[in-house]
Amino acid sequence: MKVLFTSLPHSTHYYPMVPIAWALRTAGHEVRVASQPELTDTITRTGLTAAPVQWSGGDPLDAALLEGMHEDASRHVQEFDHARRDPDQWTWERLLALETIMVPGLWAALNTDAMIDDLLAFARAWRPDLVVWETYTMAGAVVARTVGAAHARMVSSVDVTIRARQEFLRLARAQPPEHREDPAAEWLTWTLERVGCPHGFHEELITGQWTIDCTAPATRLPLGLPTVSVRQVPYNGPSVLPDWLREPPRRPRVCLTFGVSGSLAPDTVAAILTAVAELDAEIVATIDAATRESLAGLAAMPDNVRVVDFVPMNDLLPTCAAVVHHGGVGTSATAQLHGVPQVIVPFGWDTTAMADNLERAGAGLGLPVTALSPEALRDRVHRVLTEPAFADGARRLREAALAEPAPNDIVPILQRLTARHRTPGAG
Repeated sequence: MKVLFTSLPHSTHYYPMVPIAWALRTAGHEVRVASQPELTDTITRTGLTAAPVQWSGGDPLDAALLEGMHEDASRHVQEFDHARRDPDQWTWERLLALETIMVPGLWAALNTDAMIDDLLAFARAWRPDLVVWETYTMAGAVVARTVGAAHARMVSSVDVTIRARQEFLRLARAQPPEHREDPAAEWLTWTLERVGCPHGFHEELITGQWTIDCTAPATRLPLGLPTVSVRQVPYNGPSVLPDWLREPPRRPRVCLTFGVSGSLAPDTVAAILTAVAELDAEIVATIDAATRESLAGLAAMPDNVRVVDFVPMNDLLPTCAAVVHHGGVGTSATAQLHGVPQVIVPFGWDTTAMADNLERAGAGLGLPVTALSPEALRDRVHRVLTEPAFADGARRLREAALAEPAPNDIVPILQRLTARHRTPGAG
């Protein structure tokens, strides 16, 4: 069986795919990974074969443009996510606005005509049986439908976009036929026609023929989609175990991973570290190089604070009593796997729902970034360290995660689903 994985050119989107790709590879299947050239070195460092595809006529991915589009789409998703707490706000107008911005601002921006054409040319030459696409790379679904391959969408975080999509479709059915606009369906229909696909739009182009979900079952949304559950196996990229991590901590260890630090002033980061250091704990803070340099010019860090650049989370978190992060899917999933209580400072998109689900599971607390202060963060860390209910909730998430099948265990399932869904001879 030939399996083509496709991902955005960002390691956090690609890394959750690596264990499943290797499970298929070690089972004897051929595997290729298609993404923009920016990800080629990352792919090859994971030991897999890269198939570079261009994003826009040979031009590199415009990170600044995509960041602006992502922020705009994120704002609309967040508005919907807050509105879900009050169903009266789930209006047709709001959800149509969300769909309208998502298509040009995200889907079409990330899956350009040039990228789809390049990916399709590769697929027509290589003839994959199965395409696995991460949730933002719908080009994988378009190409699979065109060449007759089976295709699966891979999810590694809370599936807020599909939840919004399902609510949009529910409200659309209540509209007069002439007002049932569907920007995503229109864009995908035009795209299929442009590439000469003999099949028209189907909702599976957005949801996948099935979903591969590596999130903890207790934190998923009830979406009713055909789903293959799989245990999240942490992959951190090339890494080295530091000497200090070989010794057990003498006090409860707290990891602060400042993925959000780029939006925080260095003096704010310093104030947060100082406040959390007031706890009877050892603080390990992973901070980017630029912020570390800025911190060096401020007051010296407390003795119980260790500031580092990068530590493999799969090695650090088993030694921790708590972790503070901004909602990174890798950090959250690794914490769940090791039964570590979490404090999430959500920054947007799916992270608010992630924090809500964690609280409902009793495995941690959320702190909206708008309410972030050194004192508020310290108090939440103190709670997850000292209130046994959080450790109990985190242990339950760990037990549920370990009960999920490992990547090797789902290979036969993927083989059966591929045989059922592919269309031999198409494309």
